[in-house]
Amino acid sequence: MKGLSETTSERRFRRATMDDLPVMLKIYQHARELMAANGNPTQWGNTFPREEVILDDIRQQRTMLLVDEADGKERVLAQFALCTGEDPTYAHIDGAWLDDDSYVTIHRIASSGIVKGAAKDCINWCIEHYGNVRADTHPNNKAMQHVLESNGFARCGLIQLLDRPTDTTRIAYQRHEW
Repeated sequence: MKGLSETTSERRFRRATMDDLPVMLKIYQHARELMAANGNPTQWGNTFPREEVILDDIRQQRTMLLVDEADGKERVLAQFALCTGEDPTYAHIDGAWLDDDSYVTIHRIASSGIVKGAAKDCINWCIEHYGNVRADTHPNNKAMQHVLESNGFARCGLIQLLDRPTDTTRIAYQRHEW
């Protein structure tokens, strides 16, 4: 929430660098706590995403940050991994994707909680720049389901995560701007 003396600039996107890691870790911690407080304690548990995953996302230039400036300092408002190419998790779906066209996937989206609408801005940026976007979320993550559905994503079915032994079901979404 803006204070009386606080001035903010327009929101913009940039790729994360290793210098962003400390703030990114805090944002993911905030997101885990918020999910747990809102009835979704298992999607990310206490440790997801692991630091190695975050570091790999930065090294591979997959992490995008939504930033602005307030009182002359940059603030990270939200972050997400933008993954290009086919996602192996999406090869099998109980349902059907909208199409088999090339797509990008949004993973590990998290808001700092500083401003409202940050997740929506991230999703809209992906649509504007890539057109065909897929995402998935836990059945208990009602907030993300709402964000995706209110931003024009179609619920396509259920997928199973490949990187864990339990709690693997996720709701799969897609939006394709024709």
